Amino acid sequence: MTPFEVYTTYLSVKNHFTKDKYDYHKYCGKTNASIQSFYKRKDRYWFEKLSRQKDEKEVINFFVSNFVQSQDPNSLWIGDIIRNGESIYCSWKKRNQSLSYVFSNEVKILLGEFNIESLFDCSSGHPPILKKYLDGSICLETVVIIDKILYFTKDFNKKMSDDPVWGLISKIIKKYDPFINIDIFKYRKIIKDCVI
Repeated sequence: MTPFEVYTTYLSVKNHFTKDKYDYHKYCGKTNASIQSFYKRKDRYWFEKLSRQKDEKEVINFFVSNFVQSQDPNSLWIGDIIRNGESIYCSWKKRNQSLSYVFSNEVKILLGEFNIESLFDCSSGHPPILKKYLDGSICLETVVIIDKILYFTKDFNKKMSDDPVWGLISKIIKKYDPFINIDIFKYRKIIKDCVI
């Protein structure tokens, strides 16, 4: 990849996670960035360095991992990615390389404390699945995979429409979903095995 391609990948991934109407996959990562705007950036050296270190898939995953890890993707600055990006990417990569193992362990944690119905109970505020994500007991990938299987976000969006915390997490789940390519039947079986 050229440094400019790394820059446009950064912009398109950022747009995907911060703009409601932009979809990275629908637009194939295209942006309106110009080469002139790239050369005006004071941080372009970093994009040049990244272009020498990573291939196209790694660059995409690098930016995705940093945006999904951010508490607020809108305020994630490139300087933060430069400082902490590599460690975040390494943790993300490690988690995704053993995703079925991580998912299985985290589902056991969830179903060890709650039955499947109470896990999604919003009657007294945030449901347990959301609390477990917020306290770091389960990772975002587990939440996204459970939503791929059980479609709970639609219900949460109705019941917690005024909740700013859920609003942000709901958007991240929706935007991250297309980047998680899994065998849905395998993960559904993991949940069934834990319920039985």
